[in-house]
Amino acid sequence: MIEHRSHYIDGAWQSSHGTGRLDVVNSATEEVIGSVAAGDADDAKAAVAAARAAFDAWAATPVTERAAYLTRAAQALRTRQTEVATLISQEVGMPFAYSNVVQTGLPLQSFVSIAQVALDFPFEEQVYNSLVVREPIGVVVAITPWNYPLHQIVAKVAPALAAGCTVVLKPSEVAPLNAFVLADVFDSIGLPPGVFNVVTGTGTDVGEPLVAHPDVDMVSLTGSTVAGRRIGAVAAQSIKRVALELGGKSPMVVLDDADLVAAVGAALNGCFLNSGQTCIALTRMIVPRARLAEVEAIAKSGVEAIAVGDPFDPATVLGPLVSELQRDRVVGYIRTGIDEGARVVVGGPSAPAGLDRGYYVQPTVFSDVTPDMTIVREEIFGPVLVIQAYDDEAEAVRLANDSIYGLNAAVFSADQDRAVTFARRIRAGQVQINEGAFNINAPFGGYGQSGNGREFGKWGLEEFLETKSMQLP
Repeated sequence: MIEHRSHYIDGAWQSSHGTGRLDVVNSATEEVIGSVAAGDADDAKAAVAAARAAFDAWAATPVTERAAYLTRAAQALRTRQTEVATLISQEVGMPFAYSNVVQTGLPLQSFVSIAQVALDFPFEEQVYNSLVVREPIGVVVAITPWNYPLHQIVAKVAPALAAGCTVVLKPSEVAPLNAFVLADVFDSIGLPPGVFNVVTGTGTDVGEPLVAHPDVDMVSLTGSTVAGRRIGAVAAQSIKRVALELGGKSPMVVLDDADLVAAVGAALNGCFLNSGQTCIALTRMIVPRARLAEVEAIAKSGVEAIAVGDPFDPATVLGPLVSELQRDRVVGYIRTGIDEGARVVVGGPSAPAGLDRGYYVQPTVFSDVTPDMTIVREEIFGPVLVIQAYDDEAEAVRLANDSIYGLNAAVFSADQDRAVTFARRIRAGQVQINEGAFNINAPFGGYGQSGNGREFGKWGLEEFLETKSMQLP
């Protein structure tokens, strides 16, 4: 059991005002592996007060020193990489082999990348007779999800600190244990008290008091679109800046000249990574109608070869979903798809064979879907892929853009220029061309109800800066 009865506030572990506890469950075994304090509004106020008191000194700290703290944090975190990957595999269910690369590798890259971005960033420039300066926005509240917990924490905390902001973090109560490792890391490198604070608790008891607090200047949320609407409404009462990275229902368009085996393989990987618990999951595969039967056969064969099981079995490709609630939600969507007339190509609502314990769901592929079906419209956040057929490129574009979301997309074609031309017509924050890899230095964010603002690279740093113009004689 890993128990945390305190919050990290003002550079020290402080006992929680809240008296409750929040259990953390191993998603593969359904056993409680830890617990954290269920904080309350008083804990939120204490953390904001610490961040506010530390802000002036931290904002005045030279950017070279702020970047150096990020570099030291990366070095300290690297020594605990196996520990963190193991912890997140238990919390979230991602197979350890992937967790070691993604769940810990990406945060390490973010620290290093943002440190360099800050060193190269033009915080001041002369524009005719004006001196234009970029200054830290102030106290930032970061509210983060459970699916890539440390990655999403660092995606906010690293640029905020580099910009000169101080931070109060509320990690997801479903997967909070990794946040305490990061607090230990910052404590071990001597980050000044109050610059980084962690308060655990629910959205109602801790999240909303943080968002509503008058001394908070900005809120950065990664979560559901429902949560984004609520955060935006609360923050609007005091006109705070809000950055939202929300849901997606991302299309993968396979053009008629594509290598189908490669394209479908990429689609399965893009949909099922982290058991589909990925905001940028490619959950709608849009294919030429004339090749629909081929696509279905390849997808069926590919899914049947996927090993589902224990995250610590080296053969496992898909682990469990994060919680009983999430498993039941995803199974409900699969049943809804069947009830609305979609055809199951492979998978289904029953538990995978031999996996009655743990929050497992069969990877499932649907075909014969219509654009109005629930499984086509709504983010499922599980290993569920729908196949949509098109007759020409104009229809493929319409299908790709027929969503309230616009976070991610992909295009597969034998002709890269053709794929890029098609990608320009998709309304999404990023588009993968063939095997193009995720880039931690490129801007990340969405169109429409996928949110606003951008993370990573110089764009992520800019989110945490205000612009001041001083007119000179």
